[in-house]
Amino acid sequence: MNIAQLNTGGEIFYSLQGEGARAGSPAVFLRLAGCNLHCSWCDTKHSWGRGVAMEEKKLAAQILGYESPGLVITGGEPLMQAAALEKLLALLPETLYVEVETNGTLAPTDYLKERVNQWNVSPKLAHAGNGAAAIVPHALAAFVETGNAWFKFVVTGEADWDAIATLGLPRERIILMPCATTREQLETARPAVVEMCLQHRVRFGDRLHVALWGDKKGV
Repeated sequence: MNIAQLNTGGEIFYSLQGEGARAGSPAVFLRLAGCNLHCSWCDTKHSWGRGVAMEEKKLAAQILGYESPGLVITGGEPLMQAAALEKLLALLPETLYVEVETNGTLAPTDYLKERVNQWNVSPKLAHAGNGAAAIVPHALAAFVETGNAWFKFVVTGEADWDAIATLGLPRERIILMPCATTREQLETARPAVVEMCLQHRVRFGDRLHVALWGDKKGV
């Protein structure tokens, strides 16, 4: 399995979930390397490369060493390594709550549908700069069918809503988040996104990790 490289090693750390429906929950974070999209505002561009190779058994032991109730697998795009991800999760106890963060362009495998407790799907809108490749309807439909997916959208303003609405996702599962990678940007962007959530009756998602640590990596 290829892990994103941060400083001299693979990026795995214990922190609080910063986004989505379980924001504030303690978890081990495992950031995988490689991504099939290249968002202009991505705050983890260091994960785009090949990264550091690690055996699944070694990773599982490291994850369990944190004695955490939760695991968040992020990237990059984790589903680019679906086979290795299956091997890793098979080594971990069923009691470990597993979240996978994905851009929603690759459908989950049957095994992952059963094992992953929560999918944090973040489809990328036009302002991310990926073009039509960023939206894959059949993959999004597969996540809807799991019944345990949340759809997080990074938004810049009201103009983004039409693109979100056309996807036909369950509104009760939509979360809107400000486009911000620093505390200052977050403070500036929040009010407009709050208004969008009130207007369209969807959930607001803050960026807790940005509010707490700014753009610091590995926290």
